[in-house]
Amino acid sequence: MTDYPPEPWNLAGQAYVSTWRVPLPDLPALPEGAEPVVLGGKAVVVTAWIDYRKPGQLTYHELLSTVAVRGRRAAASITEIWVDSKVSLAGGRALWGIPKDLATLPFHEGRTFTASASTEDDWNATAAFTRRVGVPLAAPAAFDVVQTLGGRPRRSPVRAKARPHLASANWNINPDGPLGYLAGRRPVASMILRDFEIKFGGETHSPSRSHPSVRRAAI
Repeated sequence: MTDYPPEPWNLAGQAYVSTWRVPLPDLPALPEGAEPVVLGGKAVVVTAWIDYRKPGQLTYHELLSTVAVRGRRAAASITEIWVDSKVSLAGGRALWGIPKDLATLPFHEGRTFTASASTEDDWNATAAFTRRVGVPLAAPAAFDVVQTLGGRPRRSPVRAKARPHLASANWNINPDGPLGYLAGRRPVASMILRDFEIKFGGETHSPSRSHPSVRRAAI
C-alpha cells in the first residue's frame, strides 16, 4: 500500500521541455474520444524532464510525453510517463488515470542540464539542455490533461506559472523503446521552465479514510 496526497497536488520545481511535430500515423494511442491537434498535417507532441522540488508536496524526477488534443481550452494527453517515486506512480494512476511507470532518472544540473531514463528492460532516452540568452518572463498557464480512468474519459485541470527561457536541446531516443516514434526527429523548440508552480487536479470530492492529507492505493 502506498500513501499519496489527495488532489489537487501543489508541486514546484524545474522543467526542461521540447516540442515536436509528428505525422499522425506515427502517434501512440490516445484515450478514446481524444483527437490530436493538427498543424500542417502533423500532431504536436510535448516532452518534458521535470525535477519536482520543495516547497511542492512531492519531490521526484519525471520524464513524460504528451500529445496536444482538442478541447475547450489547451489540452494534452499523456501517452508515456516515467517517475522515480512509487507515491507519484500510485497517485497519478488512481486519481487521474495517468499511465505512470517506474524508471531510473538521474538528473545533473549545471551550465548544461543532462538527464537519462532507463527501466529494468532497457534505456528510453537521454537529453541535454543549455539555456539560451534571454529575459525570463512570468508565464501563467491553464490547460487540461485528458486521460481514461475507470473506463471513462477523465479531464483534469492544471494551473501553472513559471519563468521560461529558450534553450537548445539534444535528445537521444531508443528507436526500439516506447518513445521510438520520436527517434531520429529534432524538436522544433525547447525551453527551460524555471521555478514553476503547478496545481494539478481539482478539489478532493471525498475525504481519505486513512488520514486527511493522504490517500492509499495498492501497487
